[in-house]
Amino acid sequence: MGGKKAFSAKLDDVFAQPPHFDNSYYGQTIHEIREMQIMNMGNYAHGNQPIQHMIYLYSYANEPWKAQYWVRQVMNKLYMATPDSYCGDEDNGQTSAWYVFSALGFYPVCSEGDQYVLGTPLFKKATINLENGNKVVIKAPNNSAENIYVKSMFYNGKNYTKNYLDYNSLIKGAVINVTMDSKPNKTRGVTTADLPYSFSTAK
Repeated sequence: MGGKKAFSAKLDDVFAQPPHFDNSYYGQTIHEIREMQIMNMGNYAHGNQPIQHMIYLYSYANEPWKAQYWVRQVMNKLYMATPDSYCGDEDNGQTSAWYVFSALGFYPVCSEGDQYVLGTPLFKKATINLENGNKVVIKAPNNSAENIYVKSMFYNGKNYTKNYLDYNSLIKGAVINVTMDSKPNKTRGVTTADLPYSFSTAK
């Protein structure tokens, strides 16, 4: 891609491009394409499951606030409790699973790995009751429709700047305190040590 800035710009371009499409492969306009047009989020077609991890890739490119912005946009625009306000089909529950994970504030971008990439929590408080009896409690008391950005995060009382959560740590139980803001914090989560695992940088 030419580095993190070029990679982030390519992600931006998905949302900036008009929702044009070529239906020659299918011979007709399939519902995922039509839903993409209707939602008017550029070429981002959330109803087509293979793209649903894309927004979280901003956290690999030193711009996690963009992931926070677009995750909340998708949750607000593409999921509503009305008969015609569900963004496509399920494909084994993936579209609902995306929402559940994203509402908690993280997502398994690489599902066979042990990291959950951070986004933005939707609730002021959520508790996950683990099978081993432990709990993961996520608190974001000043969360609101305006405060969609993560200003700071504390994991079990310690300042936490990483853009991911580790499974092996979470299963021991955790209290995660998140301070939200209406403006992005462009200094949090931008060091090499804060980035999620990437095969391209593995040693």
